[in-house]
Amino acid sequence: MTGTVQDSHRLSVKTWTEEESDRADSTLSRAQSMCDDTSSELQRMAAIDRRDINSQNSFRGRGALSRIVSMVVTLREWAHKSLTEEAERPDSFLERFRGPAHTDMQAPPSRFSHSHTGSDADNEIRATRRKRRKCNVVVLSPSDNAYYHWLLVIGVAVFYNWTLLVVRACFDELQMKNVLVWLVLDYICDGVYILDVAVRLHTGFLDQGLMVKDVQRLRETYVRTHQCKIDICSILPTDLLYLTVGISYTPLLRFNRLLRLPRLFELFERTETRTGYPNAFRICKLVLYILVIIHWNACGYYSFSKVLGLGSDSWVYPNASDPEFGSLTRSYIYCLYWSTLTLTTIGETPPPVRDEEYLFLIFDFLVGVLIFASIVGNVGSMISNMNATRAAFQSRVDTLKHYMHFRHVSKVLEQRVIRWFDYLWTNQKTIDEQEVLRSLPNKLRAEIAINVHLDTLKKVRIFQDCEAGLLVELVLKLRPQVFSPGDYICRKGDVGKEMYIIKDGQLAVVGEDGVTQFAVLTSGSCFGEISILNISGSKMGNRRTANIRSLGYSDLFCLSKQDLMEALQEFPHARAQLEQRGRDILQKEGLLEEINVSAGEKLEEKVERLETSLDRLQTCLARLQSEFNSSQLRLKQRLTTLEHNTATVAIGSGFLSDADGNESVSGGEGARSEINIRF
Repeated sequence: MTGTVQDSHRLSVKTWTEEESDRADSTLSRAQSMCDDTSSELQRMAAIDRRDINSQNSFRGRGALSRIVSMVVTLREWAHKSLTEEAERPDSFLERFRGPAHTDMQAPPSRFSHSHTGSDADNEIRATRRKRRKCNVVVLSPSDNAYYHWLLVIGVAVFYNWTLLVVRACFDELQMKNVLVWLVLDYICDGVYILDVAVRLHTGFLDQGLMVKDVQRLRETYVRTHQCKIDICSILPTDLLYLTVGISYTPLLRFNRLLRLPRLFELFERTETRTGYPNAFRICKLVLYILVIIHWNACGYYSFSKVLGLGSDSWVYPNASDPEFGSLTRSYIYCLYWSTLTLTTIGETPPPVRDEEYLFLIFDFLVGVLIFASIVGNVGSMISNMNATRAAFQSRVDTLKHYMHFRHVSKVLEQRVIRWFDYLWTNQKTIDEQEVLRSLPNKLRAEIAINVHLDTLKKVRIFQDCEAGLLVELVLKLRPQVFSPGDYICRKGDVGKEMYIIKDGQLAVVGEDGVTQFAVLTSGSCFGEISILNISGSKMGNRRTANIRSLGYSDLFCLSKQDLMEALQEFPHARAQLEQRGRDILQKEGLLEEINVSAGEKLEEKVERLETSLDRLQTCLARLQSEFNSSQLRLKQRLTTLEHNTATVAIGSGFLSDADGNESVSGGEGARSEINIRF
């Protein structure tokens, strides 16, 4: 009984293993059909597994089942991996058009050279690829905030070197008092300089409008530039020579750090672009330049005095033995004062004594003249730029004043016009938006207009739930208008050619006397939208239905009928919705007449039939005209041919008669005349 159970168990196991082997064979056949290049290796593996299966001991125990299952799973993974690699095979045709930005990307592994080494090796390869991709992504764009913040850091380091190195090199007392502090600050700046080289290696640039993020290409491009050589020279450790010449010469040995000045200029340019007060920033930058030049000239004066000898004459800096001029603070302030008087061409300084002093002072005077001219020119340009808007506005006002004086306009109306201009200037409404946005492309202009006017346009009843494209088109066509107190925006019975949206202010619906107020319209209200749609059946047609007057200064948006119709031509569905919404509003207010819709439809059908018949008649007329022209042409051709044949016969008969005798010639002419007469 036990043997029977064991035999049945063996049979069941064999049956199950045979089914698994059949499944493996089917999987092998599918993999062989999909991946021909790996069929031989798969067959070898299947043969090995079959030899193991045929052994009687291989099916005994739990280990045999696990080996069979692992074999099947291995075959399935192999086939799946082959299919995945087939899908990831790069297209050689596309590779030619990817450009140099993708040269660092490695192609997927080939099936011919790849062997299955296990899931651990695949995971390692994938992790390596992820790391490489992360490394490739670390690229800064010059327009990013992170790049600008780094410019602030490197700018501080450059400014530190340009201001403190020279003063430490000239004033030995300042250098020797705080040696440790200067060494720490110097090496911090050197570290920032080195990091700046790494930032430059990972700073992208635009190529055909796309940001290049290939690190290898960025590195090669930066190395070929002249700026790379300057950056390398600026971080050379020349200050280590102080171990030989002495620590007091450290600032002089670090003068190569001044080569990073272009970074400071780049920071100023980007700050000027980003700031909202460019004119104020330009003035501050100019003052900073002047102070730095005066600072350097003061340090040069002190060093020149040391070379000539402190206190050797009245022109040089007094001797340090004098208690009044012995302190470091007094030394620097005195030199700064002397430099300011010289470079500003005031010249109230002691006269030079030696030839070297004369030459030094001449050079300073020349530099001072250039600085003074630069100050006058730049400050004048900045002031004129700051007042450019005011000057243009005042020119418009003066021109209008001259016109009103020339045309003898009344004083009351002239005062109203002047007050209107004063309101525009006080509330900063003098800018022509269309003129300012004209230089922008249509896409950016539309985005700015949407941010400014879209919320206002959505408040209009007939424009609610409209297509976004239509709202964008309408937003670009809104024109701002400002009305003075007491101005009539529209009067009852006027032809409506535009609609208005109230942005700011209050408007009153008044009676015929102009005093009685029926309603007050505030910000967000609109009027005139029904008249520009020209809805059929409206009792008022396209006429205004009320008098609307401005109570104070009112800012409105105007949308003309022509602009609305041009926008609706591209959106017929939206036009139908707007007309239906306007018809509902008129019907709700009792201003829509009941018309026979079926009669209107029949009339439209008749008009369409008449147009169709007219087109058919025009076609028939054109066909008859073409047939008449062709028949006339054929008739002319036949007449021409007949004339030619007749003339040929007449000439031939006369020639034969002339061969018989001269008397026959006259007869031939008579026959020819007779033939011509008959024709």
